[in-house]
Amino acid sequence: MKVRHVSNVVTKGAAVTAKWFVGVTPAGPGADLRTNVPHSARIWNYWLGGKDNFPADRAAGDQVRQIFPGIVHTARAQRDFLGRAIRHLAGEAGIRQFLDIGTGLPTADNTHEVAQRVAPESRIVYVDNDPIVLAHARALLSSNPTGATDYVDADVSDTRTIVDAAARTLDLTQPTALILLGILGHVSGDEEARSIVRRLLDAVTPGSYLVIADGASVSAAGSEAQQRYNERSPLPYHLRSPEQITGFFEGLELAEPGVVSCSRWRPDPGSPVNPDDAEVYCGVARQD
Repeated sequence: MKVRHVSNVVTKGAAVTAKWFVGVTPAGPGADLRTNVPHSARIWNYWLGGKDNFPADRAAGDQVRQIFPGIVHTARAQRDFLGRAIRHLAGEAGIRQFLDIGTGLPTADNTHEVAQRVAPESRIVYVDNDPIVLAHARALLSSNPTGATDYVDADVSDTRTIVDAAARTLDLTQPTALILLGILGHVSGDEEARSIVRRLLDAVTPGSYLVIADGASVSAAGSEAQQRYNERSPLPYHLRSPEQITGFFEGLELAEPGVVSCSRWRPDPGSPVNPDDAEVYCGVARQD
């Protein structure tokens, strides 16, 4: 598999320059992004309140919302969980390296922005294999000069490529946070998905963390909306039960409160005491 690799080179001054490495074909203005066809990354961006979407994406997003009105809450709850998890890892847990697989389109408070606000020296590698995400990759390559960001174009199942490319920026002999948000649902088989997680964990040192959030089959409306989406999508997404999502953390030390709806994972002060449960379940766990 040919890897398109983008890197943010750390410099000694305040200016940090994004450099396209050999083998990269930037997806620029001439790239065919098929804006007349709905795309999952852009639909998600629409639900998050972003601007990187088109009428076809908004129409598809609205169709899902008619069946499952809670989808916008679910999308935003997952994004908010990412911020809280990164702040915990970069702060209390002392993690300085983050491997974010299934990045999606850039939006507010990306992983490197949250991590580097807590610890400016943090190093982040983003992984995705979507040409639409690649077209926006430069937006993920801003970094505090004392840290670094990097982007790798690879499929989640190609763990060897991911690990080898990430090692250009990260020292995998040091604790690293593996982040898999909304990506394992694109892997249909449970055993295949568990194998991907195990291979990634095998590549990092003890003291590393696993962060997962994925759509859960906890309501009839959510399951129906997902089924209808899958009937029209070239890249279906498979909901799993909370118990199946918990299984990804087998053998790891789960941080409190365990595997729960994203709405209930360490909510910020001032959040609703009894929040509406988002139909995405999540967890953060340490590998000993």
